[in-house]
Amino acid sequence: MDDPSARRLSVLQGHLRKPEIQLNKCGSIEASAPISSKKTEIQKAFPRKRLEILSWNGWGYKDSGFYLNDKGVAFFTGPRYPLNGLVLPLVIPWMEQKLGFDRTQTAFSQPPPSPADLPPPMPCPSFIEAVRPHSVAISTDADDRLFHSHGHTCHELFILRSGKIDIRLVDAVVWPGCHDHVAKIVQLASLHNICIIPFGGGTNVSGALECPSDERRPIISLDMTEMDKILWIDEDNLTAHVEAGIVGQDLERKLAERGYTSGHEPDSQEFSTLGGWVATRSSGMKKNKYGNIEDLVVRIRTVTPSGTIDKSFLGPRNSLGPDLQHFILGSEGTLGVITEVTMRIRPLPQVRRYGSIVFPTFELGVEYMRDVAKQRCAPASIRLMDNLQFQIGQILKPTPSFTTSIIDSIKKIYVTKFKGFDPDKMAACTLLMEGTPEEVKLQEKRLIDIASKYNGLSGGEENGRRGYMMTFVIAYIRDMAFDYGYLSESFETSIPWSRVVDMCRNVKERISQLCTDNGIIRPPLISCRVTQVYDEGACVYFYLAFSYLEVGMDPVKLFHTIESSARDEVLANGGSLSHHHGVGKIRKKWIKDTLTPTGIDMLYAVKRQVDPQNIFGCANLLP
Repeated sequence: MDDPSARRLSVLQGHLRKPEIQLNKCGSIEASAPISSKKTEIQKAFPRKRLEILSWNGWGYKDSGFYLNDKGVAFFTGPRYPLNGLVLPLVIPWMEQKLGFDRTQTAFSQPPPSPADLPPPMPCPSFIEAVRPHSVAISTDADDRLFHSHGHTCHELFILRSGKIDIRLVDAVVWPGCHDHVAKIVQLASLHNICIIPFGGGTNVSGALECPSDERRPIISLDMTEMDKILWIDEDNLTAHVEAGIVGQDLERKLAERGYTSGHEPDSQEFSTLGGWVATRSSGMKKNKYGNIEDLVVRIRTVTPSGTIDKSFLGPRNSLGPDLQHFILGSEGTLGVITEVTMRIRPLPQVRRYGSIVFPTFELGVEYMRDVAKQRCAPASIRLMDNLQFQIGQILKPTPSFTTSIIDSIKKIYVTKFKGFDPDKMAACTLLMEGTPEEVKLQEKRLIDIASKYNGLSGGEENGRRGYMMTFVIAYIRDMAFDYGYLSESFETSIPWSRVVDMCRNVKERISQLCTDNGIIRPPLISCRVTQVYDEGACVYFYLAFSYLEVGMDPVKLFHTIESSARDEVLANGGSLSHHHGVGKIRKKWIKDTLTPTGIDMLYAVKRQVDPQNIFGCANLLP
């Protein structure tokens, strides 16, 4: 590696000297010795054909998930997770009791479609022939097209699992290898009037990747994941310049090899990309320490049909009028495609410690979270789970040994008998603290001291670790429930502290009433957790699941009816339309109630100026 000083921004004799850079074979900027090696390339998370590893009609990896054995007992398989190979005897009895689960009733009888069953692509031979000379990978295979034509909303996965795929598919998939590839593809798309939908990890839950059904032009999926290099690291100024297609787990692995972290850890980190984080204004579980994505971004390089948007200044702040990068943050693929990002990085923490605190009620837990925010002592991650999520965390424990069982019984007796906690009202808070040993020790003490004001009890490190890791496997529970006639989804909001408890209660009551009114017989699951904390409020994350088997109504239509009403209730209680999932297509009908007409006109004006042909015609965000 060359001397990092050759790549720093420094002031020398009153003049700004840029890092020494060179153009790679594609013409994009990189350090004179790029941050890549044979070792890091081997560690790439996914091959180009990600469907060899990832599920095409469900969450995550093909080899991971919750299943039932021949005795009807749940187990988890998946070598990438701590739960791998564990038998979970509490899961099904709990689901039977709480949700009326019946493992003898399965939902889908039709097999998955074969490529021959899928609608053929709309031909675009002139565009494909124009792209080929630029050494860009391109595919019109049915399986590639299907994989790139959906995200992970409930209704999208239900359609895929039902075996009746009648959605509009992209007509080709293109894998650019660098910024110049992207610029050429966008130029050719404008010339041939082709619609482009950028594709990163495909994990969105906002309908952002759905192809507009009324689009009459060929649609190209621009898969960015071949652009996965860290181009340079500036160790003096703690920044890194990274290609936007890098998957979160690869970014963290490569940074860690140099002793750094981005600190950005969304629930989808295993699969989502840096460009996707920027395009949706993402937030991560460790936001309290490292910030949201907009706090991490220094510079964004974006290709639009009108040219490249970029800036030369890499300092911490400037006062040069409105920050044009904020048009790209949260633009959701409507203006162009993000190719490279300069971002802030931090040294890896010396210590990571998990913790947990149990509260008698959810309400007391919220008061605790509010106090922690007020005192500005939030750890890297702090999340409060309501009683149902607390119970889910407990049922994901494997069969205990005799000794562990005795210890757990003693703990339960102490909490319920001596402290008077009701197991059906308890809430649990998970903690993740990062820093030096001294910092972590002091922070943990302070957090537990504050909890004592709200009758909170320390639940130990292992429960904190389990609660934190549950985030990465909970979507697999949804996939298993799909097979037995349950629809489920998550949705989030941000809201002032004074409204958190009322909103959580009101949204749960509204959903419960809607389920009854629509003939849903079995008890629904309606759960929430309070996650990222701010001075003025917090993010609240809801989970909804119900059985549709006894209801004589189209399941997707039924789900949209209930979910839309739940969002209405969120807005009526003072919550935002979204905290970090974005708008996509499923939320944009509320945009006019959220932004003023003048604000909407501003968005349209930018769109018309930057993309007059609507090349980036994904139809997200704008009403």
